[in-house]
Amino acid sequence: MPTTQTRRRFLATASLASAGGLLRPPRAGAADGALETTSVRFPKVLGVCVSPQFAAEELLRAEGFTDIHYIETEAAGVAGAIGHGKLDFGLNYAPLLIPAIDAGESLTMLAGIHVGCFELFAKEEIGNVADLKGRSVGVQDWGSTAHVLVALMAAHVGLDPAKDIRWTADPKVRPIDQFIEGKIDAVLGFPPQPQDLRARHIGHVIVDSTVAPPWSQYFCCMLVGNREYVQRHPVATKRAVRAILKATDLCAKEPTRVARQIVDGGFTTRYDFAAQALSELPYDKWREYDAEDTVRFYALRMREAGFIKSSPQKIIADGTDWGFLDELKRELKA
Repeated sequence: MPTTQTRRRFLATASLASAGGLLRPPRAGAADGALETTSVRFPKVLGVCVSPQFAAEELLRAEGFTDIHYIETEAAGVAGAIGHGKLDFGLNYAPLLIPAIDAGESLTMLAGIHVGCFELFAKEEIGNVADLKGRSVGVQDWGSTAHVLVALMAAHVGLDPAKDIRWTADPKVRPIDQFIEGKIDAVLGFPPQPQDLRARHIGHVIVDSTVAPPWSQYFCCMLVGNREYVQRHPVATKRAVRAILKATDLCAKEPTRVARQIVDGGFTTRYDFAAQALSELPYDKWREYDAEDTVRFYALRMREAGFIKSSPQKIIADGTDWGFLDELKRELKA
């Protein structure tokens, strides 16, 4: 179902965007040509780090889209929904998109959005990733973002993820709840979970991907589109990417106002945690970091760990198109 902006939300968004001139018609609009379609569909998922796709609604309208839908989708199902044409675009973690491309899903990664996001929490006596040997780590399911990322972190410090870590996976039980109850030793959190754990003084962070290399040197969330939509609607794709990148800038410049917008829109519940997360995440790095390097970094390690069969070069060739991003980097100079 499409979301409906209240007058207060619309005015808040318009005020925010117009403050930076972001709702002015794009100067390159005429050169882009007419929109092939005025319809665009994004996932509606509970979360904070993917806020640019929620904050982009009025920016999408300024680009000429009139039929904008946010469709309820589980975070783990975003890649599949886009690949099967149920959604047109969405933000998702690179380590979830790469296996989907490896499996032949109709996906095209278009841009990197932000660095950081995930934090690995552990019991107080665990000092680093190497200390996870013989310990229990909770994940929602095999192949989930948390499973892949913790496995890659373990391999990075010389552990064998399959043998050295005791994985607990139960789709019916949230790993974060198990950690809070003391039933597991470590868990990977995504905003607003880390903010909640810190506020309650539960466990401590042994890896913060916003600042800990090598994870801090690569994008976490990427913008991905349905391959057929991208190929058939290049003008609409460029304008959608432009709206998302402008919304990413909004998250960097006005995190508290974007936090209010996403809470009002039902994309998350706690304003304080949302504002904190948006203030902490480096949304201002999308011009500086290399999206292709991110895909190469994760694809290489995922192939070594047995999560995918394709080479990084094949993943990049089959599942990326940076042409829109390159154009918009020139247009949207800071």
